[in-house]
Amino acid sequence: MMRKTGINIVTIKAFSKLRTPLMALGAVTLAASTVPFVPAVAQNGAPTTAAPGNPLGLPDNVTLLGDVSPNERSATAVVNGYVITGTDIEQRVKLVTNASEAEVSDEELQRLRSQVLRNLIDETIKIQAAQAQEIGVEQAQIEQTYSQLAAQNFGQEANAMDEYLESIGSSSNALKRQIEGELAWENLIRRNISPFVNVAAEEVTGVLERLEASRGTEEYRLGEIYLSANDENREAVLQNMQRIVEQLQQGGSFVAYARQFSEASTAIQGGDTGFLRLATLPQAMADAALQMQPGQLVGPIAIPGGYTIMYLIDKRRILTADPRDSVLSLKQISLDLPQGISEADANTKVAEFGTYVQSLRGCSDAENATAAIGASVVSNPQIQVRQLPEQLQTILLNMQVGQATPPFGTAQDGVRVLVLCGRDDPEDDGAPTFQSVMNSIEEERINKRAQRYLRDLRNDAYIEYN
Repeated sequence: MMRKTGINIVTIKAFSKLRTPLMALGAVTLAASTVPFVPAVAQNGAPTTAAPGNPLGLPDNVTLLGDVSPNERSATAVVNGYVITGTDIEQRVKLVTNASEAEVSDEELQRLRSQVLRNLIDETIKIQAAQAQEIGVEQAQIEQTYSQLAAQNFGQEANAMDEYLESIGSSSNALKRQIEGELAWENLIRRNISPFVNVAAEEVTGVLERLEASRGTEEYRLGEIYLSANDENREAVLQNMQRIVEQLQQGGSFVAYARQFSEASTAIQGGDTGFLRLATLPQAMADAALQMQPGQLVGPIAIPGGYTIMYLIDKRRILTADPRDSVLSLKQISLDLPQGISEADANTKVAEFGTYVQSLRGCSDAENATAAIGASVVSNPQIQVRQLPEQLQTILLNMQVGQATPPFGTAQDGVRVLVLCGRDDPEDDGAPTFQSVMNSIEEERINKRAQRYLRDLRNDAYIEYN
C-alpha cells in the first residue's frame, strides 16, 4: 500500500469549509485582548518607579494587562537547535480539528497535539536535511504553491485564504511551513533515493500478465489509517484506534486523521491506497473489504504489526469498462419553496412541479421552466456518473436522453430534478502500459526506501523535549 509521495497540504473535506460551510484548512494568529490602560501599581498599592540607569524607564515590577500569554511562544521541542513552540502546534492542530463536524474532546485534542508535535519534528528534520545538502526550498517556490492552493479554493480572491486561516485559529505561516516540509522531502527523495531505484523489464511483464489473468475481477480503492503495535503497547494502541473511529463516525475528516495519525506510507495521500486487488492485502483486510460498500467505515482491524481502520472509497472491475465512468450532460431544474411553508402546501407545490417535469419533451423544454413555474435551470455538460450521489447513479444509468429523474430535495433546500441531455459511455479499459506499471513499481520502492531514510534522519537528529 505504498503510494507516491506528494504535497501534504489539506484534506478534501478540510477545504470543503473554505468558501462555504463545505471547506476547511486552518490558520490564525491569536490577537491580544484589548483592555483599558491603567497606571501600573505595585503589590503594596504604591506606584512603581524606574530602576536607576534603565534606558527605557521601565518599572522594577511590571503589571501585565489582559491575558498573560495571548500568543504563547513556549518551546515544546528543540530539533537540532530549531524551536517548535506551543503556538506552532496549536495552529497546526486547527488544520485537523476544523475539518471535523463534531466537537473534539479535550482528551482527543491532547492526543492530537502529541501527534502533531511528532509531525512537526519530522517536518523540521526534512527541512534541515535538505538545507544541509544545499537543496533547500526557495521562498518563491513556497509562495507559488501557496498561491496555487489559494486560487483553487478562492478563485481570484488572493487574500481570502489568509483571512480564512486566521478566522479558524491558525495562520498562513503554519501552512507555508507545511508546504516547505513537503517540498524539501521531495527534493531529498529526488536526489538520494529515486536515482538508485531500478525495475527490471521481466518484473513489469509479469505484472501485466497477472493483470490480464485477473480481467473482470474486482479491485478496491481504500482509505486506511494504520498504527503499529507490539505486546507492550497493543492495548493502548487499540484504545487509540477506537477513539479515532468514534471521531470519524461523528463527522471527523478521514483524510485529515489519516494524514496526522497513520503510520502507513499512504498517510501523505490522506490514507488513499488507490485501486488495488484484495490479494495484495493482509487476509483480515481483504475479508473485511469483501463485505463493505462504498462509503462504509470499519475497524480497528488487527493485522500483522498493528491495527488498521478502513474506509471503502470505491471499487471497480479490472480491465473492464465501468458504467459509472460515463460522462453525462445534465440540466438541473430547481424550485425553491417559501420559508415556513406548511407541509400541505409543500406537497401541493411538489406535485405541481412533478406534473410539469413529466410534461417536458426533452432538454430544450427545460429552459422554459423559469418562465413557466419560476424554477431555476443550471446546465452541466460534463459530469461523470460516479461524481453524483449514489442514489441517483443507478437511476441516471437506466434513463434515456430527454428523460428526467424523479423529484428530490427537502423543504429547506427546495425540490429539483436532473434532465439527461447526453451520455458518452466509457470505452473498454485496456491493460495499463508497460511504462505506467514500471512507474508504479518504482513509486512503491521509492516510498519504502523513503521510510527507512526518514528513520535514519530521526536517529541522527538531536531532539530536546520540554
